[in-house]
Amino acid sequence: MTRPMTRRDRLMATLRGEPVDRPPVSLYEIGGLPMDPTDPDPYNVYHDPSWRPLLELAEEETDLIRMRSAVRAQSHVAWDQASPSAARSVRDELMRTESWEQDGCRHTRVTVQIGGRQLTCQMRREKDVDTLWTVEHLLKDRDDLLAYLQLPDEFFDQPIAVDPLAAEEQSVGDRGIVMVDTEDPLCAAATLFSMQDYTIVAFTERALFHQLLQKLAGPLQRRTEQVSRAFPGRLWRIYGPEYAAEPYLPPQLFEEYVVRYVTPMVEAIHAHGGWVRIHSHGRTRHLLDMIVGMQADAIDPLEPPPLGDVTMDYVRERYGQQLVLFGNVEVADIERMEPAQFDTLVCQTLEQGTAGQGRGFVLMPTACPVGRKIEPRTLTNYQTLVRRAVNWGG
Repeated sequence: MTRPMTRRDRLMATLRGEPVDRPPVSLYEIGGLPMDPTDPDPYNVYHDPSWRPLLELAEEETDLIRMRSAVRAQSHVAWDQASPSAARSVRDELMRTESWEQDGCRHTRVTVQIGGRQLTCQMRREKDVDTLWTVEHLLKDRDDLLAYLQLPDEFFDQPIAVDPLAAEEQSVGDRGIVMVDTEDPLCAAATLFSMQDYTIVAFTERALFHQLLQKLAGPLQRRTEQVSRAFPGRLWRIYGPEYAAEPYLPPQLFEEYVVRYVTPMVEAIHAHGGWVRIHSHGRTRHLLDMIVGMQADAIDPLEPPPLGDVTMDYVRERYGQQLVLFGNVEVADIERMEPAQFDTLVCQTLEQGTAGQGRGFVLMPTACPVGRKIEPRTLTNYQTLVRRAVNWGG
């Protein structure tokens, strides 16, 4: 007698393109990112009692995909005491960080002195929204970019720690898997600018922008090789390619800014038996051939119109043999649709995602709520999402 599939079994079989008893279901960040409802920090929105049933639903009934980074310092303009001594001394010399409370918000300012210029970035966190707003970007013009390119390579070194990934994997057990989470060079570059300034520089200063991408790609590539070697055979998510998607940039620049720099990351992960999931919001219709060409194994979140430009059945029919499809229920629909209408949407998505022959499908929202309160309708729709997947085909 064959034993029932565990949640981990189901996800691993899906990645390998093997048959499963039902499609996996993930709530993405919920059950993926660390969300501690017991943390009394006033900025912790998950402390609100309305979040508890949703967090419990994810833990108890979904196929968990823990999203974890192997990098201790989470940003290339931030660092901690675990940084290598050479990088620490360089950062001590060139960068200063300060934080304060004002008008009910938590503010952080980062200042970098380089090339005779002072570069400043400022971020704000509100108590009732789990989002970090960048109110002032580090690079504001071409001269700022030229100064930034003068930063020594040691400035970008970050420590990696694989032991916490292994500990998280042991903790989640047969309830799911750990997915290594990393940005790509384009994400690291684009977020240095406002969106307006980024698109102008990326479109009109291509040679200069490549210099920035090359500077950021080196540390990212080394880190990817180190972690994939030390933590082999796992799923990775690479985020950032959406910065070169339409309407921000034309498809030919996706080839130039994403394919060129992400392909070596994919190759390093594959060299040690891992799988790569490309994360790209918005329009992907003209990018899918290039994503497949990079030898990616999966894609998310496959946003449907009007925010995206592909339907699940379109992608399943054309790319389902090459890619595991993660998606594609809009979080806005979870929050706003009436339960009966949402139930119909979920069933339609499951039908399209599992139709015909394909490598695999994971039912998943495109994002998660960021506010302090989870409304009853939102919880009901999440419960429907999970219930329909768990009972699909049974």
